[in-house]
Amino acid sequence: MGIIRSMRSRSHRVVQEQEECVGDSMRQSCWANMPQELLREVLLRIEASEDMWPPRKSVVACAGVCRSWRQITKDIVKTPELSSKITFPISVKQPGPRENLLRCFIKRNRSTQTYYLFLSLANTLAEDGKFLLAARKCRRPTCTDYIISLDADDMSKGSNSYVGKLRSNFLGTKFTIYDSQPPHSGARIMKSRSTRLVNLKQVSPKVPTGNYPVAHISYELNVLGSRGPRRMHCVMDSIPATAIEAGGVAPTQTEFSLNNIDMFPSFPFFRSKSNRVENSMSGPLVDQRDGMLVLKNKAPRWHEQLQCWCLNFHGRVTIASVKNFQLVASAENGPAGPEHDKIILQFGKVGKDLFTMDYRYPISAFQAFAMCLSSFDTKIACE
Repeated sequence: MGIIRSMRSRSHRVVQEQEECVGDSMRQSCWANMPQELLREVLLRIEASEDMWPPRKSVVACAGVCRSWRQITKDIVKTPELSSKITFPISVKQPGPRENLLRCFIKRNRSTQTYYLFLSLANTLAEDGKFLLAARKCRRPTCTDYIISLDADDMSKGSNSYVGKLRSNFLGTKFTIYDSQPPHSGARIMKSRSTRLVNLKQVSPKVPTGNYPVAHISYELNVLGSRGPRRMHCVMDSIPATAIEAGGVAPTQTEFSLNNIDMFPSFPFFRSKSNRVENSMSGPLVDQRDGMLVLKNKAPRWHEQLQCWCLNFHGRVTIASVKNFQLVASAENGPAGPEHDKIILQFGKVGKDLFTMDYRYPISAFQAFAMCLSSFDTKIACE
């Protein structure tokens, strides 16, 4: 009798689960069968009305309703380059707006050696914002790593939220930015211990192990001493020098690879049936004919009244610091033009552990954040 009761109970649970599945299917069907014209109009209005975070999370929620909503939302929501908005997690890997600087700020936690990037929600220097990325400093015998993650509570390279890292040399004067997935279809992965383990099938295939170099940063000896800013030189391996010109194009990632989709279980928007690299990005492959974009410090001017070297941050920086910098495109590959005067990235101190970070096309929030992290590291040879 006990066995019969157990079987009946199990059958009852199966029937309940089947009914729930049918119910979910019907609800899915109801949303999916909404007229496309009406659905597009509704989503267009939501996209236009929810312009800022936190209300903008409604746009993200719409992408997770069903397949029809997801596809239309993907068509409506533009990249930061066109919209000046950061909506989905992949936006942090896409180039910023062309016409203006996207305003962000960084919070530093000295005790845990962690850094948090936020999107500014107001024009004032307020400390509240939309969380974008987090980084943790890891000291090693011969170098220093900054592990960058989409999860503020899980900053490990073995996590599904891992998006890249910054690695310095022993002196802290040279850095390399690594992306967890290829920035363009011809990118080459750097060999590492984790890569070899994956090739031998000794670790889970879900562990992100990509190390694609996307930029090299170097700090040179400051001839002005403590009275002037550091001399910074950035070579963007994945961005052509022509990207800053009118009509220039930079590689743009359009979705996360299959290694990263498990971090967004509730949003089918981020899932794809194809894992081919060329389907997850757009833009040109950087080759030696195009040349690579080079960024350098904007030259400061001497202020007679203050008797010091100054840069105009237009109110975005309030505290003098050797860490403050502005980067512009270098004209070393040709004659200087008006595009070489535009500030692509600026970083500066506004509090004891609070810093502003403003960036624009053709670099992404991830790349800008990594460049700013390099400014935090101690440079024995430069100071």
